[in-house]
Amino acid sequence: MPRKVEIEKIRNIGIMAHIDAGKTTTTERFLFYTGFLHRPGEVDEGTAFMDYMEQEKERGITITSAATTFFWREHQINLIDTPGHVDFTAEVQRSLRVLDGAIAIFCGVGGVEPQSETVWHQAEMYNVPRIAYINKMDRLGADFFRVVEMMKEKLNAKPIIIEIPIGAEDSFIGVIDLIGERAIYFDEETKGFKYEYKEIPQEYYESAKFWREVMIESVAELDDQLLSYYLEYGTLSKEQIISALRVGTLSNKIVPVLCGSSKKYIGVQPLLDAVIDFLPSPKDIGVFWGYDPDKDNKRISRSASDDDYFSALAFKILSDQYLKKLTFVRIYSGKLTVGQSVLNSNVGKRERIQKILRLYANRKEEISEVYSGEIVAFPDLRLTKTGDTLCDEKHKILFEKIQFAETVINQRIEARTQQERERLLECLQKFADEDPTFQFKSDDESGEIIIYGVGELQLEIIVDRLRREHNLEVRTGKPQVAYRETITRSVEQEYHFEKQVASKNNFGYVKILAKSSPRGKGINIQFQIDENILPKIFWKAIDEGIREGLQIGFLGYPVTDVEINVIDSKYDGEFYTELGYKIASSLAIREALRKANPILLEPIVNIEIVSPEEYVGDIIADLNSRGGRVEDVGHRGNYQVIKGKVPLSRMFGYVTQLRSLSQGRASYSIEFSHYDSVVEQKSF
Repeated sequence: MPRKVEIEKIRNIGIMAHIDAGKTTTTERFLFYTGFLHRPGEVDEGTAFMDYMEQEKERGITITSAATTFFWREHQINLIDTPGHVDFTAEVQRSLRVLDGAIAIFCGVGGVEPQSETVWHQAEMYNVPRIAYINKMDRLGADFFRVVEMMKEKLNAKPIIIEIPIGAEDSFIGVIDLIGERAIYFDEETKGFKYEYKEIPQEYYESAKFWREVMIESVAELDDQLLSYYLEYGTLSKEQIISALRVGTLSNKIVPVLCGSSKKYIGVQPLLDAVIDFLPSPKDIGVFWGYDPDKDNKRISRSASDDDYFSALAFKILSDQYLKKLTFVRIYSGKLTVGQSVLNSNVGKRERIQKILRLYANRKEEISEVYSGEIVAFPDLRLTKTGDTLCDEKHKILFEKIQFAETVINQRIEARTQQERERLLECLQKFADEDPTFQFKSDDESGEIIIYGVGELQLEIIVDRLRREHNLEVRTGKPQVAYRETITRSVEQEYHFEKQVASKNNFGYVKILAKSSPRGKGINIQFQIDENILPKIFWKAIDEGIREGLQIGFLGYPVTDVEINVIDSKYDGEFYTELGYKIASSLAIREALRKANPILLEPIVNIEIVSPEEYVGDIIADLNSRGGRVEDVGHRGNYQVIKGKVPLSRMFGYVTQLRSLSQGRASYSIEFSHYDSVVEQKSF
């Protein structure tokens, strides 16, 4: 079956922003205007099509990335609506990893907020081209040009305004298209489905003329030939402007900026046009780089073509009540038919593709074949996890894995009966498969189960899902921070393992040097030996043994910020085994940790508090009492913005205290920064 949509007419995009900037509402309008929905859903009413989990409907927030496909101007748009809450940053990270372009939505009142900055920098890391949409222009305090300035100051972006608002707050009624030199008005009775172009109102003529000139000058500076043309003729054609904006956006030199009010049905269709005009197709990205797992991870590539060898990346796992497990994949190259087998190059094993599903949020359509550039789901893959590469069995490639945030909070959880405990562990494993930032540990002897995550809300949602989706009433302890430990001095340690295991002699010898690393560097293992001392086949066993030994340090917590150098080993015949080297290295690291003067580390978070000025003094005093450090106090409209760092352990229940201090008028957000030594070390 030939492909229905040419690869040049595919857009794989995501919507990213701070919580409550209007991502899901904008997506609902996309689906309405492209004919997918007969009436748009509303987040406030719990009827949003893309927020299909019960918790999403109740809380009015997006928790999981929902994928959907729709069509506009004969182009296929595969869209992922990502969460804005910092506890679900992993959803944004894995989405950005597989998307070609993104819409960054900013609130016309709040502007560039903390999570806006986080996701923006994640998009920078993955080199994802963006367009910006300043939403909620109908809200009290909305200021389009102030938000553009915030983009320059906070994000170091180069925004180019291609639309300006007609009116603001209650009087916001439409937008002015600077490229087409026209005003666009949206019909309220048809919920913006009908819209019309008119001449620019007289009172906005001078402003539109000025900003169009600024746009043209900015565009001309992107290309020497355009600049020469502009200097000679004093203007550029509509086609020249669109072409230059596209090239500038794809190279991440500029960000086209539009505006509107998705809730009031104003400005959404021009945003869809901008997606087609300025964001890349898979063909524009062209080449996707990975590694050859059989050739010492030599760099190799795949092209965005149906004729290249098949390759794809699994970026999300979702439990489904009918299909058990859905694996979301981005197809980078080649094509695949139902019934074919592919190789999971991370584990070196085959997976058979029994179904291919195109996704419309929680609705699914079975298709028989998939092509390069698509985003689809495969049900019931046995071995594939988030970040794994699927590829042609004879032409292997391994794409870089997705890096996720630290788990910095934990909570004890307990089932009512032993039978329910087994079900609880099964459910927790499903959740861990779905979300790489959620982990759990079970102690069979004590029966204790501890769950780990990046924030209180994430763990709260997990417990809520256990009750609703699996009818498991569980008891929970209070959330606690997840401590780490590190070492403060260098230690050399050797270990010679010699033991009979399962009637087989096992030998292993390793000598290591353990050193502390700067904060935030994690674990770094280096081999300062060569293959003449120890065949390379055993190096992986040593690496695994060291990592295993670092999971629980001398103080009882996972070890971080250490550098482990393997400085000596030996090999002497058949009795030296992988198991022997693994156990020797694990015991060597545990002994080294005991001697290396370990200290306890706690998570430190960045905090941003937005408050009316009259409460700032009390808020800062309270922050100081929690061991926090205020780094900056600035302005955002009529509000003061306090930024600083504070130990996460002192932030439990802070929302209640902040409401009390500010009469409910202040808000805050936190984000993990780094681990640092606990000021008052506990005695061990």
